[in-house]
This record gives sequence, structure tokens and C-alpha cells, in this order.
Amino acid sequence: MEEGQEDETLERASLETAEKKEEGEEELRSLLLPDMKDVPPTPPSAVESNFVRYFAADFMKPGHDQFVYRHANGLCVIGLAPTHVALREKGGVTAVDYNVGKSDRSEMKVTGKRKRNAQHFESNSALCKVCANDTFYIGRCCVKGSLLEVNDRLIKQPDLLNSSADREGYIAIIMPKPADWLKIKDSLLSHEDYRKLRSL
Repeated sequence: MEEGQEDETLERASLETAEKKEEGEEELRSLLLPDMKDVPPTPPSAVESNFVRYFAADFMKPGHDQFVYRHANGLCVIGLAPTHVALREKGGVTAVDYNVGKSDRSEMKVTGKRKRNAQHFESNSALCKVCANDTFYIGRCCVKGSLLEVNDRLIKQPDLLNSSADREGYIAIIMPKPADWLKIKDSLLSHEDYRKLRSL
């Protein structure tokens, strides 16, 4: 092979390498810096990112809409949906009482990895009484499972239900068994179906 041809071959090879490197950098840039047209105007909230949102519309009574936010670990956060009648009352929610039935739900303490002392409830079991405009509404479990925690902040700050019912104003956290979850899941509405139903 002549020296001129060898230089030409080396030059071609280095050009191809440079082109491949440039293509690789372009691909990397497209992965790291998304197109602004594809970026949503506001980032998704922690609830949207970490939970699958379900809703129980008219749960046991008309207008008693509740949400069930299910985390990937199986835990379900229960609360009042924005369309619940209590949140639409004049003056909003003024009090929350976990003393329902035979026991005060706020005094239950669950301990350890195995969640000892957790009480098991049916989907229609009462979790709390919510007072709005001198009327009491019952917040229910919506899913069959073990009650791990109630949001006792609501006792002193019931206004959390008016300002952020789907975040700091949640009612309780429940751990359903996988088999029980599969049974109840079909009776719940997806977030999209709930929005369509309530014309939101």
C-alpha cells in the first residue's frame, strides 16, 4: 500500500470515528435534555408520581366521594375526594372525630415490622366523623385491610381537609391483603373516569 493511500485511509477512519462520536453525543444530549415541547408546563406532584389514584364515588351514600391512593408497596392512603359533600358545605369542615363505633381510632398504636395491634376493617367500616355546617358525615375505609395509621393532625387542624384534602388532609393509611385489593380494585374508578363522572 502506498503512503498516500494509507494517509487517506487513516483520514477516512478518523472522520468516521468523529462522526460516530458526534452522533453518540447528539443522542446523549437528546436523552439528557428533552425537547421543550414534550415537557409539561408544571412538574407532576408527589401524589401523581408515587401513587395510582382511585376513587369511590357515592360510597354508601350519594355525594360521599372518597379517594384511595395506592402506593407501589401496597399501602392505601384514604381520604375525602374534592367532590365530597362535606367539603362543599358552607364554611367547610370544622371538626374531625376518630371516636366512632366501639373504639377511638386515633388511640390505636401499631408497632414493629409485622404491624402488631393493627385492627382489621371491612371496606364499609367507619374511620371518622367529619363535621361541616353542623352536620356529621362518616369517612369510611373504602378497602378491606389493616388500619396502620390515622391522620391525627386533623383533630387539631380540621381545616387541612378544606385546603389540601388529597395531601396533608388524608384520613388514614390502610394495608389491604393483595387478594382483597384485587377484589375491591374493580369497584373503584380510575382518576380519569372519576373526572368524567363528576365533569371536572
